[in-house]
Amino acid sequence: MRADSPMAGLRLVDFIIAGAQKSGTTALELYLSDHPEICVPRKKKELHFFDRDRNFVAQPVDYAPYHAFFEPLPSHRLLGEATPDYLYWPSAAERMASYNPALKLIMVLRNPVMRAFSHWNMARHIGRDPLAFFDALHAEPERARTMPPELAMRFAYIGRGFYAHQLKRLWRYFPREQTIVFKSEELLESPATVLARIVDFLGVAPFAAVAVRIVHAYRYDTTMSEEERRYLASIFEPEIRELERLLGWDCSTWLA
Repeated sequence: MRADSPMAGLRLVDFIIAGAQKSGTTALELYLSDHPEICVPRKKKELHFFDRDRNFVAQPVDYAPYHAFFEPLPSHRLLGEATPDYLYWPSAAERMASYNPALKLIMVLRNPVMRAFSHWNMARHIGRDPLAFFDALHAEPERARTMPPELAMRFAYIGRGFYAHQLKRLWRYFPREQTIVFKSEELLESPATVLARIVDFLGVAPFAAVAVRIVHAYRYDTTMSEEERRYLASIFEPEIRELERLLGWDCSTWLA
């Protein structure tokens, strides 16, 4: 960073858990909040700074409200936050790179079929979406066309699941070695292994111990029908195949 930059001398956020929504990002942030060298915001979950266009109308951007959420102790070497909308929001990657080109990004991805159903279930539970799941899936294109983007993203049950496109966009602004990507199953089934890789990626000390975090999940009032499952699988199969190619993953369980 140039010495005459308005960001010079400021303590910047070092890493962000950038996605994907409904994939375990809350649990991951809670795990990292226990690390003695990491500071995450305590008073607000999901800061939504880089996905809010109003924060970037005036130039230069005022990052003071963003930095105000962090209250690091002397022992904290890194600042980090989790806003899973950043991976999905089209302009967030460029904004994050402009803010801190050295930023490290962590992504947790869930089977997009199950992610879509979990997303709708949350929206239904909080009274945001009155439509049945299959109706909501078919209504998504019209909602995207007629609603303001910041509102339409709340109903992007399918759109959020196109991870390959989102990762490619991210890699246009960040080198791949500054990103790390996990399956949600890995975090759920073997959190200690995932956290060991993350602390190595971030360059902080290993965890002394890992206490399993159980994060509240909304109870499902219904189940996904076979018709709904087949519909989503037909949409996402090419996407999942592309993700396998990009990341060297085996996603056969997602396609089963």
